[in-house]
Amino acid sequence: MASLGPADPGEQGLGSEAEAGAAGPPPPPPLSALGPLLPLQREPLYNWQATKASLKERFAFLFNSELLSDVRFVLGKGRAGAAAAAGGPQRIPAHRFVLAAGSAVFDAMFNGGMATTSAEIELPDVEPAAFLALLRFLYSDEVQIGPETVMTTLYTAKKYAVPALEAHCVEFLTKHLRADNAFMLLTQARLFDEPQLASLCLDTIDKSTMDAISAEGFTDIDIDTLCAVLERDTLSIRESRLFGAIVRWSEAECQRQQLPVSFENKQKVLGKALSLIRFPLMTIEEFAAGPAQSGILSDREVVNLFLHFTVNPKPRVDYIDRPRCCLRGKECCINRFQQVESRWGYSGTSDRIRFTVNRRISIVGFGLYGSIHGPTDYQVNIQIIEYEKKQTLGQNDTGFSCDGSASTFRVMFKEPIEILPNVCYTACATLKGPDSHYGTKGLKKVVHETSASKTVFFFFSSPGNNNGTSIEDGQIPEIIFYT
Repeated sequence: MASLGPADPGEQGLGSEAEAGAAGPPPPPPLSALGPLLPLQREPLYNWQATKASLKERFAFLFNSELLSDVRFVLGKGRAGAAAAAGGPQRIPAHRFVLAAGSAVFDAMFNGGMATTSAEIELPDVEPAAFLALLRFLYSDEVQIGPETVMTTLYTAKKYAVPALEAHCVEFLTKHLRADNAFMLLTQARLFDEPQLASLCLDTIDKSTMDAISAEGFTDIDIDTLCAVLERDTLSIRESRLFGAIVRWSEAECQRQQLPVSFENKQKVLGKALSLIRFPLMTIEEFAAGPAQSGILSDREVVNLFLHFTVNPKPRVDYIDRPRCCLRGKECCINRFQQVESRWGYSGTSDRIRFTVNRRISIVGFGLYGSIHGPTDYQVNIQIIEYEKKQTLGQNDTGFSCDGSASTFRVMFKEPIEILPNVCYTACATLKGPDSHYGTKGLKKVVHETSASKTVFFFFSSPGNNNGTSIEDGQIPEIIFYT
């Protein structure tokens, strides 16, 4: 579906819902192909005012009527296809005073320093249905928009500076926002500078990323909108599927630009979007089955990423390795130690600590202590295991760099791990590297409290070989989580 440009507001359908807005009399048929009438001719209608009990009724009666009109708008002229379909240009009568009272743009048009005196005004870039919706609102406060006219009405409301009608259009779009039209509406929201609607579209894409990128409208978005989505940390989708989606988009973009659909052209049209795919978050199997064989990455990039998956220390790659977390709210962190000491050694055994929590949370990583010998790289495997079932819920083979200080260093899982209340879990970290700092004066109970919630952790020593880590001393000082 093509994007809607400011100078060519094509209508966009959102579904088959009934038109929204206040009920009212159906609009009279538009006047079309009447030819120029100068001066304007009016048919007399005696004492019509007596039949209207209110100011609103009187002005509504004048809507799209020749009665007392002093200007006519010509729409559809110069757009041969639209004009032919409608039987020629449409001439819509109006009243300068009413329009000027409802729109600063019309006020300037009729009363400003460059005011027009013409009895007919051509509007080649405005759709007749949208212009009638605007006039109906200015004459009667009635809102008559629907799936087929909402985008062109929004364009017209912005063009003539009628923010109240603009707000009704945005509200209508918000009510009809779904995963399968979120990308189309996001493009329009960015085009029309509607940040509230854009934010709601992005929230919908975050929550239902797979459904959104599978919709037909995804491949129609522009490169800037694509990049704005790929930059988000909150998408709920595996990175391998996200890569498959941008390959589909690149093929559609090659066709739009009339380029052969080749590996080189797909890479060319993707441009900066390709660097926003977080290849390090894929498993080696996902990378081998997809991106490595896509032809879009260079041979050097493929080799470097394979090395990143398989060797330590890991070579630097030019791709983000920060996990996408589809969780809402603020990241939280607790530290179970009150003091830091040195030294703690490693011989291939896992440091382990058991814990329970009083509420449902999602753990995204650990904070670990680093070297006492200055800047160093560590190789590490982190895991969370459900204790009773001995089931590994999440793990990551990764590494981290430390600066020799007694600070903690973040090591993250590739995806959030759901933790249920009052279930016992084991946090594990298997480090390879030099002696490190470690924590002492450990707490059995740690409370993280905000104005909205209270999260309570209880810690227990893990039986068996745990490299010495316990409630009182050891590694795994921090748990990083979302509530």
